[in-house]
Amino acid sequence: MNNLPVHQAIAVGASKHPHKGKNVFSYGTAGIRCRADILDPVLYRLGLLVVLRSRAVRATIGVVITASHNPEQDNGAKVVEPMGEMLLQTWEGYATQIANTSDEDLGQCVQSLISELNIDMALPANIFLARDTRPSSFGLAQALIDGIQALKGDYIDYGLLSTPQLHYMVRCQNTQGGYGNPTEHGYYSKLASAFTKVREQQSETDESEYTGELSVDGANGIGALKIQQMCQHLNNQLKISVYNDGTHGQLNDRCGADFVKVQQKPPHGMPTEEAGRKCVSLDGDADRIVYYFVDSDGVFHLLDGDKIATLIAGYIQELLTAANLQLNMGLVQTAYANGSSTQYATDVLKVPVACACTGVKHLHHRAQDFDVGVYFEANGHGTVLFSALATEKINSASQDERLSSDQRQAATTLKYLQDLINETVGDAISDMLVVECILHAKGWTMTDWNAAYTDLPNRQLKVKVKDRRVIQTTNAERCATTPAGLQEAIDGIVSKYNNARSFVRPSGTEDIVRIYAEADTQVAADSLAYEVATKVYHLADGVGDPPAQPSSS
Repeated sequence: MNNLPVHQAIAVGASKHPHKGKNVFSYGTAGIRCRADILDPVLYRLGLLVVLRSRAVRATIGVVITASHNPEQDNGAKVVEPMGEMLLQTWEGYATQIANTSDEDLGQCVQSLISELNIDMALPANIFLARDTRPSSFGLAQALIDGIQALKGDYIDYGLLSTPQLHYMVRCQNTQGGYGNPTEHGYYSKLASAFTKVREQQSETDESEYTGELSVDGANGIGALKIQQMCQHLNNQLKISVYNDGTHGQLNDRCGADFVKVQQKPPHGMPTEEAGRKCVSLDGDADRIVYYFVDSDGVFHLLDGDKIATLIAGYIQELLTAANLQLNMGLVQTAYANGSSTQYATDVLKVPVACACTGVKHLHHRAQDFDVGVYFEANGHGTVLFSALATEKINSASQDERLSSDQRQAATTLKYLQDLINETVGDAISDMLVVECILHAKGWTMTDWNAAYTDLPNRQLKVKVKDRRVIQTTNAERCATTPAGLQEAIDGIVSKYNNARSFVRPSGTEDIVRIYAEADTQVAADSLAYEVATKVYHLADGVGDPPAQPSSS
C-alpha cells in the first residue's frame, strides 16, 4: 500500500474500514466517543488525520484509544499534541470533518486539508499510540494503524497504557528526554524517584497520625494494572491494596471515580467498613481520582477534585512562602466547584481563584495564565502547571547559598514536587502520590483533611429540551444570556434561599440542559434545583414530563 498514490492508498484502506454513513461523529474535549461497534471507520480516518497533524507541527503526535468512564461497550480516541496537551481546537473541527466523510470523498477531503494547511507530505510523521483494556480496543488500534500506514506515517504501538502515560511519553519524545524517558519504565522511575525525594525533605512529627495505607478501586480498568506496576517502584513507602482490578467485573460497572462522584457512595467490590479507611477510586483510563472514607458513624465522605485542588494549592502556597519565591499562583475551577471550596481558597489559603468553562482543555488553557496554575474539575480531573519562569526560579532557589537552609529546603521540595506532577494532563496515579506527600507532610488523617472546609449541599438535575442551542451562556457558563428572562428568573429564585447559587448550561452532546444548585441545606438545594429546572422547562421548550418535585421538600 505504501507505494500507491495517496488517493489510491486511502481508498484501499477505506475499503477495509467502510463508512456506512448512518451515524454522525463529533470530536470534542473527550475526543470521539460512542459505541465501539461503529468506530472502526472513524479510527481509520483518525489515523490519516494524525499523520497530517504530525507533519503540520513537525513533531510526534499521540493517540490513545479509550472511553474513560463510559461503559465497557463504548470506546473512543483522543489525540495528544506535541507537549502532551489535548488536540488544538481548530483541529477538532478537522477531526469531526474527516470522521464523517464518506469513503468516496475521503481522498479529496484529505487532499483539501493538505492544500488548506500547506502540509509538506515529504516530511516524516511519527505517531505514538496506546489503548485501554476494553475488549474492542485492540481491533480499533489496527484500524488506526491502517490509517497511519496509508499516508506513510511511522508509529510506535505502546499497547496497554493509561491515558496520562501516553501524554507523558509524547512530551518526553518531543523534548528529547528533557521531560523524562519516553518509556513506561521511565514514567514509573521518574514518579517514584520524585516521590521518595519529596518525602525525604519532610520531617514527620511524633504527633503525626498519617498512614500510608490505601485501598484503591481500579474501576476494572487500565489504572488497576498500572498502579500495581507503580507499587513495584515505591519500595513499600505506601501500602496499596487494589480492588476492582479487572479479574472480576466489567470496566466502570458500579465502580470507578465517576460512579463514586455521581452516586455519592463507595463502589461495589471495595471494603469500606473500617472507619477512617483511606479509599481512592480511579476512572477507566486513570486520569481522574477521588478520595473518600466512611466515618465511625457510618457516614460516607467524598473528597473530590475540589478538595484535592485546595489541598495541593494550599501546600504549594506554603512552600512558595517558605522559599520566599514571588510567583503568580492561581487555582482554576469550573462553575461546578463547590462554593465552600472557592471561599476557602480565597479567604483562608489566600490563593486567587479563576473560573473557566467546563472541560479540561478550558481549565488547562486558563491555568497557563499563572506562573503556577492549579486546576481541577470537581470530578477529580486536574493537575498543576509551572511556567518556564517558575521552573527557573524554583531550581535557582534550591541551589542559592544566599538563602537560609529552610528557604532552600522549601524550594528543593517544590522542585521534586514538580517532577512528581504530570503537567501534561490530569493523572490519577501522579495526583495520588502528590496527595499522599502532602498528607504525610501535614500528618493528616482523612478526617483532618475533610475538616478543612465543609461542602455546601448541592443538587444536579437535567431537563430535556427541543433544542439545547436555545440556552446560551456567558461568564464561564455561570450566566444565561438566552432565552430572554431566564437569568432574571434564576436570580429571583436564588434570592429566596440562604447561601445559594444556581446556573444552567446546555449539554455538549445531547438536547439536555444541566442544572446545578447549592444552598445551606440539602432540602433547600433540592428545592432550588427543582424550581430552576421547572423554569428552564417552561422557558426553553422542555419536552417530556416536567421536573419532579423533590420528596424532601
